[in-house]
Amino acid sequence: MTQFETQTQPAPQFAEQAQDGPLVGIIMGSKSDLETMEKAGKVLEEAEVAFEIEVMSAHRDPERVADYCRKARGRGLKVIIAGAGLSAALPGVAAAHTDLPVIGVPLSSSLSAAGGLDALLSVVQMPPGVPVAAVGLDNPRNAAHLAVRIINA
Repeated sequence: MTQFETQTQPAPQFAEQAQDGPLVGIIMGSKSDLETMEKAGKVLEEAEVAFEIEVMSAHRDPERVADYCRKARGRGLKVIIAGAGLSAALPGVAAAHTDLPVIGVPLSSSLSAAGGLDALLSVVQMPPGVPVAAVGLDNPRNAAHLAVRIINA
């Protein structure tokens, strides 16, 4: 294994899911992001793609994020959509703990001095070997459309 490869191990916290379980995991760093990130779920529903949606913080509960992402493939997920604002660490942390495609959704925040540019840069500036696809600011719909394309490829 090179220094840039992602290492994944199953996490006991997240149980195995049946084959008809969700294909896309939508995660976000705060409950305040839920209304925005649910828009991805609406697109997935229209495309008849099963999904799950969870709130988990890369800063406040990093072990939960790591466990979720390590176990995602074993539970049948094909793509993770991760929305985050401000320092927007969640997409990168997710990508560090899975080999599944991760789509980052940078989110604007009233607390941001940079109007969301901070989140956008955090999502797109990943180190080699930790890829995160990025969509536009506050655009979880495009993340869902991209997830559908990945699944159907």
